[in-house]
Amino acid sequence: MTNLLDKALSEAAKLPEQEQDALAAILLEEIASERRWSESFANSQDALARLAEEALAEHAAGRTQPL
Repeated sequence: MTNLLDKALSEAAKLPEQEQDALAAILLEEIASERRWSESFANSQDALARLAEEALAEHAAGRTQPL
């Protein structure tokens, strides 16, 4: 555990139980959200590569316009 996380958890331990639970719920949801995003991104690499190839082909064929 990093020093910063250790310090944050030490400070959180001083809070009333209800606030500790609220903080823990927020932290756990953030961790779960980050995990879901990472998994989604990792699983989309083939689709992203395919879209990039299509975009490059359209640009090479002159079917794109500058933004």
